[in-house]
Amino acid sequence: MNVIRLIAGREIATRLRSKVFRIATVLSVVILVAIALISKLTGNGPDYQDVGITPAAAPLANVVTGSASSIQFNVRVHTVDEAAGRQQVRDGKLDALLTNSSSPVQVVVKSKLDAGLQSLLQLVAQRTALDQQVTSLGGDPAKVAAAVGTASVAVSALEPPKKANGQQLLIGILTSVLIYMALLLNGQAVAQGVVEEKTSRVVEILLATVRPWQLMIGKVIGLGTVGLIQVAIIAASGVAAGTATGTLHLHLGSAVGTIVWLVVWFLLGYTAYAFAFAAVASLVSRQEEVASAVTPVMMLLIVGYVIGISILPSQPDSGLVAALSLIPVFAPTLMPIRLALGVVPAWQAAVSVAGMVVIIPLLLWLSARIYRNAVLRSGARVKLRDAWRVR
Repeated sequence: MNVIRLIAGREIATRLRSKVFRIATVLSVVILVAIALISKLTGNGPDYQDVGITPAAAPLANVVTGSASSIQFNVRVHTVDEAAGRQQVRDGKLDALLTNSSSPVQVVVKSKLDAGLQSLLQLVAQRTALDQQVTSLGGDPAKVAAAVGTASVAVSALEPPKKANGQQLLIGILTSVLIYMALLLNGQAVAQGVVEEKTSRVVEILLATVRPWQLMIGKVIGLGTVGLIQVAIIAASGVAAGTATGTLHLHLGSAVGTIVWLVVWFLLGYTAYAFAFAAVASLVSRQEEVASAVTPVMMLLIVGYVIGISILPSQPDSGLVAALSLIPVFAPTLMPIRLALGVVPAWQAAVSVAGMVVIIPLLLWLSARIYRNAVLRSGARVKLRDAWRVR
């Protein structure tokens, strides 16, 4: 353990002094803060439709606002005379102008009536026609309007709805991207570190005093610690920026829970994939060959990420994604976004974590064997079956 600790400490110190690491961390934080600020500036309020009401259409003012409220349509009513209203429509200051209060309701627009506004004004026209009929029959339109306005629908749900609002979707997507990038970049850092030591023959000196599996584990732990620090900084900065600007409306418990799950899945995913990256990287001796060597491992990461980011936003309860998220090779990229969306039963989260806990020791044993048999071989690329044989 002392040997592993020394190797990990060396990797941590080297990585933290790297300008690339510092720049990448700062840049990621700046991007998240910028996203939060842009969302704040561009989403200060709802998009309103401006409707002008002439004196002849004044009785419709309350009908327009009441109908808009009932269908949750954002509208602003302006009282103007007809001549000024027509000019404001022509100048684009008004989206529509109502010029009379009887059926049919006359609407003036510049060129085309917005579809949502057309639906609203259709309701207004129907309400106006109904009031006229009620009046002709000797009834009170106000009482009829009150009765219609208080009418409601009682809904009984047999199952609780799946919760996946816009806030959860945003958090889920950001979590998925951060996990994917962290696993990919830190996994590649492990692979490049293995090949760098092998190319410079430093590994031969190190293995004169330490065992191959100690060197591999120390490297994985060291780079993983730095990656964890980076992920924690970026995640905390993103949540803080989103909460401070009002872009994210999270309770403290939800924010902490999001970061905790992010850290848990980074640790599980990184540990599993880092061993795989180290094993396949030990098969080659040149930096130019690293990309081709790690491609099979990267494809597993990419496939899981692409499936999650393309299916879950529109189908958060997808059975296919739920099944894949229980498989250890896909769980690190799929389970975090499902957890952020709030669509994961407790048993699925437990099974997914248990699967990772079981497969990590197996990957350690397999990777250590391949690493031990291949890391000292230079020259041509070592075939996997040759690296598997006991030397």
